[in-house]
Amino acid sequence: MFSSEEIIELAIQIEMNAEQVYNDALKKTSNSSLSLLLTWLIDEEARHVEWFIALKKTVKKADGDPKIAEMGRALLRETLGEMSFSLKDANFTGVQETKELLSLTAEFERDKVQFFSMLRSFIDEQETLDNLDKIIDEEKRHVQHLQQFIDGDIEMV
Repeated sequence: MFSSEEIIELAIQIEMNAEQVYNDALKKTSNSSLSLLLTWLIDEEARHVEWFIALKKTVKKADGDPKIAEMGRALLRETLGEMSFSLKDANFTGVQETKELLSLTAEFERDKVQFFSMLRSFIDEQETLDNLDKIIDEEKRHVQHLQQFIDGDIEMV
């Protein structure tokens, strides 16, 4: 139903939405620790966007009617829109603890893993599934990294 290219475009949009949410939160905080954390998260989301763009360059273009492919992309864009999953309703101005912010962002990353995992059921093509699994693995690594900060008080430098 969806091509690798469409799935990757969706991933790029999700990461860009998260980056925007973190940028907006950064503008609203005066807490230096939270500012440092938000800056790190912005950099991570930007890195993910770059990673997904590079991944997109490795997939072959989907065969078929270009009009149908564009309709699929338009449907994904419309469905996703400005969606930011669990970050949509997050009130970063009320977050005073770094671990609380880390927990919120880890939850968001888990939401992305769950969302991309759900997309697997709509995909028949093995190459698309393989590429989606790469995306899911990257998001899982992000969750693990955030969890290390939460569990181990790892310093962000």
